[in-house]
Amino acid sequence: MREDFAVFTPQRIVEELDRHIVGQLKAKRAVAIALRNRLRRKLLAEDVREEIAPKNILMIGPTGVGKTEIARRLAKLCGAPFIKVEATKYTEVGYVGRDVESMIRDLMAAGFRQVMEEMTVAVRASAEQRAEERLLDLLLPGIGAQATAATKPPAVPNGAADTGAAATAGAAATAGAGDLPHVILMPPVEADEPAASTGGPANATREKFRAMLRSGSLDARLIDIQLNGAALPSMEIFAGQPMEDLESAFSGIAGIFGGNRNKKKRSVTVKEARGLLLDEESERLVDKDKAGAEARERVEQSGIIFLDEIDKIAVREGRSGGVDVSREGVQRDILPIVEGSKVSTKHGVVDTTHILFIAAGAFTVSKPTDLIPELQGRFPIRVELEPLLADDFYRILVEPENALVKQYTQLLSTEGLTLDFEDAAVRQLAEICEKANTRTENIGARRLHTIMERLLEELSFDAPAMAGQAVTITTAFVAQRFDGIFESPDLAKFIL
Repeated sequence: MREDFAVFTPQRIVEELDRHIVGQLKAKRAVAIALRNRLRRKLLAEDVREEIAPKNILMIGPTGVGKTEIARRLAKLCGAPFIKVEATKYTEVGYVGRDVESMIRDLMAAGFRQVMEEMTVAVRASAEQRAEERLLDLLLPGIGAQATAATKPPAVPNGAADTGAAATAGAAATAGAGDLPHVILMPPVEADEPAASTGGPANATREKFRAMLRSGSLDARLIDIQLNGAALPSMEIFAGQPMEDLESAFSGIAGIFGGNRNKKKRSVTVKEARGLLLDEESERLVDKDKAGAEARERVEQSGIIFLDEIDKIAVREGRSGGVDVSREGVQRDILPIVEGSKVSTKHGVVDTTHILFIAAGAFTVSKPTDLIPELQGRFPIRVELEPLLADDFYRILVEPENALVKQYTQLLSTEGLTLDFEDAAVRQLAEICEKANTRTENIGARRLHTIMERLLEELSFDAPAMAGQAVTITTAFVAQRFDGIFESPDLAKFIL
C-alpha cells in the first residue's frame, strides 16, 4: 500500500494518461485526484476510513473526446476492477430492460476474473508440472504406474510378473499402432527385468518421453483424454432479475436432476492436450472461495464503474410523462447504488459505498441540472471536456503510443510495404478531420479512423503486390484522395 502511495502521485498519474490520451488536462487532473484520495483513505484508521466516501465525477463533453478512454486507462493503471455500462440499457422496474443492480454483478464478475487470472499465474509452475505428469500417464499407460511404484517399496512380491503383463500390453499397443494413428509408439519393455522393484527401464522410458514431450516432437500425435465436465452454474435468483440472467441460473436444473456430469472424452493432439490439462490443473489449484473474497474486497474498495450516456436518462426541462417517466425512474433506481447499498452477487454481498462512479454524457439536448437533484448531489465533481481542434487531431495522429500513423505503418509493414508520412501531410489530415466534424456530426477523434481508411484504401488493397516498395504520403497524395469531397455537403456526409 505504501509502495502505491509513493508511486501514484497526481503528477505521475497525469503523465501516464498523457502517454495514451491527448489534451483534456482538467479531466485527467480530476481522475488523478480521485485515485490519490483513494490511496490516502487506505492509510487512515479504519473508523475514519469508513466515513470518507469517494467523490464521483461527471464528465461533460461531445463524443470522441476521450471520456471513456480516460476512465479505462485510469483503471488499468491502478489495476482496479472496471466496467463500462450504458445508462440507456437500464429502465425503471416494470419496464422492459435490465435491473440497475446488474452493473454491480457485472463489476463483481470482472473483479473475479481479474483475481482468477492472477492466481492462475501464481500456480502456473505447479500446474505445468502436474499437467506434464498426466500427459506422461496418458502416453505411457501402465509404465507410468510402474515408474511411480518404483519410488516406493513393492506392495506385492509378484511385482515383476505385473511388469511383464504391462510390457506385453505395451508391445501389443506397438504392434497395432499402424491402424491407430493416435496411438503413441512406445519402446517395448523387457518382461524379464523387474521394473517395479528397481524402476530402471520404466523410469528410463518415462524420462525419454518427458524429453520428447518438452522438445515438442510429440505435439502432432493424437491421444484420447478425459476432462471434467463443466461445473453446474450456481443458482442465484434475485428480485427484479431479467430473463437473460435467469436463463443461466436455470440451465443447470437438468444436471441436478440426473444430468450427465461424467468426464468427457476427447481425441486431441498432444499440444492441445497440454493446454487443456494445464487449464484443468490450474483450476484445481486455485482456491475459488479465496478468489471470491479477494475480488469482493477489490470491488468494494477499488472498483470503478463508468456510467456512459447519462444525459439520455435526464428529463428535459418543460417535458414530463411518456418515456420521461421511465428516465426519471432509472435515475431513482441508480441513486441508491451510487449512494451506497448492498447488492447480492454470485460471490457474496457487495457494498457499493466506496465504488467510484464516473458518469459521462454529451448533454447536447439536456443539461446536468435536468438530472434529479439527489443524483446531481452524488456527482460533486464536474469536468467539461474540450472539443478537439486541428492541433489536437495532429497530436492524436502522431504522439500516443498507439497513434494511428504508427498503427497503419506497422500493419502495412507486414506486407513488406514501407510507409512514410510527411509532417505536412499529417497536419493536412488533421485539418480535414476538423473540417469534417464542423460540417457534419462532431464525432471527435473517431473521425480519424474514417479519414485514415479513406486515405489508405487503395494501398491496403494493393499491398500484397507491392512488397519491397516504399511509399511516402505527401500533401499531394492526401489532396488527391480527398479531392472534391467537401464541394458537395451530401458527399462529405456520406463518405466522411
